[in-house]
Amino acid sequence: MEYKEIKVGIADLKVATVPDRLITIGLGSCIGIALLDKVSGIGGLAHIMLPDSSKFSKVNNDVKFADLAIPILINKMKELGASERNLKAKIAGGASMFNFSDNKINMDIGDRNGKAVKEILKSFRIPIESEDVGGTKGRTITFDTVTGDLYVRTVGEGTKTI
Repeated sequence: MEYKEIKVGIADLKVATVPDRLITIGLGSCIGIALLDKVSGIGGLAHIMLPDSSKFSKVNNDVKFADLAIPILINKMKELGASERNLKAKIAGGASMFNFSDNKINMDIGDRNGKAVKEILKSFRIPIESEDVGGTKGRTITFDTVTGDLYVRTVGEGTKTI
């Protein structure tokens, strides 16, 4: 089966139909959120950088933030014919990439991103089928819209399927 590989940049999202694949690189503290409606064969992938847009007075890229990107991704998938009730999620990323000596500073963006993504998906009643979140190493992910598999390549650890 012939498929296209669609690149998703940082603070970006894309939707695709069977049999295409969605790929994003450079997931450190960022999170990749893959959504699939297996019934319609419509998938989507968002690469978010930050958990919450509310602390910013000016937002120049909605897709940078989990709280804005996930609803946008869902709506773009629905525009192509996906049903929100059929959506399932897989997530990866959220590494702790920076080590701060002052434990009072909670700058663990990766952890905060992971928690925000899970809360937002829960609010939409979208189950997370599998995840590869946390750790200290960067990841590249490839999302297969045919199988729903998420291939996670972790720096220095190889590739696994979730």
